Amino acid sequence: MNADELRQKTPDQLRDQLVALKKEAFNLRFQKATNQLENTARMRQVRRDAARVKTVLNEKASEAAAS
Repeated sequence: MNADELRQKTPDQLRDQLVALKKEAFNLRFQKATNQLENTARMRQVRRDAARVKTVLNEKASEAAAS
């Protein structure tokens, strides 16, 4: 997922995606704690995707406030 794809989505869609990413991160943390995590790189990817979504949401919020 890249920022250009995220910028095409509505803020509601972005919030839904952020919730889904946070749930996935939670599940990955539990898998790591119980030594069931197979793809350790997925944790980093989910964390970065969540940060991207938050960044685009903030961009949209500041853009709406400016206009």
